[in-house]
Amino acid sequence: MKNLSQFLNFAAVGRHGSFARAARELSLAPSSVAKSIARLEQELGVRLFHRTTRSVQMTAEGQTLFARCSRLLDEIDALDLHSVADAGAPTGVLRVGAPIGYGTRVVLPVLTALQRRYPALEADLRLSDEQVDLVREGLDAVIRFGTLNDSSMIARQFDSQPLVLCASPDYLAAHPKIRGVGDLTHHAVVAFRMPTSGRERPLEFIDRGEPVTITPKTRFRISHGEALVNAAVQSAGVVQIPEFMARRYLDSGALQELLPHCRPAPLPVNVIVPGSRTRPARVEALVTALMNLRAD
Repeated sequence: MKNLSQFLNFAAVGRHGSFARAARELSLAPSSVAKSIARLEQELGVRLFHRTTRSVQMTAEGQTLFARCSRLLDEIDALDLHSVADAGAPTGVLRVGAPIGYGTRVVLPVLTALQRRYPALEADLRLSDEQVDLVREGLDAVIRFGTLNDSSMIARQFDSQPLVLCASPDYLAAHPKIRGVGDLTHHAVVAFRMPTSGRERPLEFIDRGEPVTITPKTRFRISHGEALVNAAVQSAGVVQIPEFMARRYLDSGALQELLPHCRPAPLPVNVIVPGSRTRPARVEALVTALMNLRAD
């Protein structure tokens, strides 16, 4: 029978990467911790750690269990007198995954505002342009562009981002004018390489009322959104990016929008949470704060 102490011991070893240091934290003998982990591995039927004489590293199964344990232990830590006295207030660690650019400019201010409102709330913002696994990484929520394919999750759209085609004035002065979608075949396009698939993201337009997708030839591919913007500012070529990334450069004149009449449908921006009837107050607070952005 698995018990809470086994998971506490496992989580301590996972945090420290050492049986000895975990044992000191838990005030146990290293041999007791090692036996506890061995029993847990036997009961689960998986190996949780790779052990050598010099190091202890979690296996893939161990990383998955550690992420889930971290969320559970956060809930246990939140069961203190303060949280009981103020049961409706968000507490614990709010773990959120978000794309780098959008997470920095939009999600970060939301989290700092939540912490000002709820002093017992901690925040852990994981920024990555790769599509992370919410459950595997032990996250409470992830911010994702586009539609949701996993029916086991719940998605709430709280924003939408127009895609804008841009280039620098210097680039445009040195190349033929772009009057229509077809003219892009004669231009240098800096493509966004999608981190999840490694493929180039095609350019999308609405031309004469019809959706058009093109994948022009390119000599420059970038898998980081902010770097894509910087490449355009430095006259590397034409880019298509979400408006929030381009706005300050468009306002300053460092970039110019092209073919505004051919903008495609805006990209939906969703907050995704596990499909559960009950969610911690910290998750509900985040979803509410993000949904309120639409009314601001």
